[in-house]
Amino acid sequence: MGNRTRKLLTVGVIAAMTLSMAACTSGNDTSSSSGSAEKKETKAGSGKIGVAMPTKDLQRWNQDGENMKKQLEDAGYEVDLQFASNDVATQVSQVENMISGGCDVLVIGSIDGESLGTPLKQAEEQGIPVISYDRLIMNSSAVSYYATFDNYLVGQKQGEYIVDALDLDNTDGPYNMEIFTGDPGDNNVNFFYGGAMDVLQPYIDAGKLVVQSGQVKKEEVATADWSTEKAQSRMEAILASNYNGKDLDVVLCSNDSTALGVENALEANYTGKWPVITGQDCDKPNVKNIVNGKQSMSVFKDTRKLAEQTVKMVDAIMDGKEAETNDNESYDNGTGIIPSYLCEPTVVTIDNYEEMLLDSGYYTEADIK
Repeated sequence: MGNRTRKLLTVGVIAAMTLSMAACTSGNDTSSSSGSAEKKETKAGSGKIGVAMPTKDLQRWNQDGENMKKQLEDAGYEVDLQFASNDVATQVSQVENMISGGCDVLVIGSIDGESLGTPLKQAEEQGIPVISYDRLIMNSSAVSYYATFDNYLVGQKQGEYIVDALDLDNTDGPYNMEIFTGDPGDNNVNFFYGGAMDVLQPYIDAGKLVVQSGQVKKEEVATADWSTEKAQSRMEAILASNYNGKDLDVVLCSNDSTALGVENALEANYTGKWPVITGQDCDKPNVKNIVNGKQSMSVFKDTRKLAEQTVKMVDAIMDGKEAETNDNESYDNGTGIIPSYLCEPTVVTIDNYEEMLLDSGYYTEADIK
């Protein structure tokens, strides 16, 4: 993906990078960027790390949190791991408690990218670096680094899968499609949706893909809280209004929780040809559906790799060094470019799920029976 494309998707206007790495990343500085707090001496493999995850309601966040905790503890750190049940006020309180509880670094998977202003200001004033995990925290200069997957590539892979599955370059169609993405407060939605639509929009414009519901804009296809139930309810309404006696050929779903809602709605309310359905995260119920022919693919984001990279960032911060990054141009959180490390996702289908998920030890056979 070109840097220009990513820049257009970010919320802020990309400015010159003015973050002081001495304020944000050095574990051995004597003061924070505000000059209001002494920064204690730190070193890799010791100290306390706060890990704030958004929820336990989605399987992937359980795995993210537990992988992070295990790898940090294996590296020698004390870990305060908290899940916020998708409640912003709870996450704000948890982060505040991590700050008052003596955490040296905060790793935060935010519920809402713009909801943590007050505690992050406290962290910045006390010289506590913040790693934004998977979801970019917006409009806060407290963020030192961003660790995530290449989320634009996730959307691209979903779009490309649809092009290939329907052979759009060699057939006329038209094919009926519906679109489901995630929570409007999650900045990653911009990338998932943008990556997929950059691939698929030309086929929509050419009339090969037809969205019978007319719901195409990002705000029209959003799913609050990435909720399976809300996705199911919307899919049921779409089926009732648009697909009586008409086949649905493909559903672009940004992740597995929305895909599961779509699949539940189809099972209960649809008798036509089963559509191509995309997903992301390789959640256990969705892998089962891939095996059973009810979901076509899921983009696999190995959370073990993301946790490993985040631990490397923590080690660098605690040693007063700059962390390894591989994208220092694309992610502007509204205060400037956030140095980022992007892990690469992989497409999982019926053809390779055993290799990618079972042989790698991510799941056991019992997990997906």
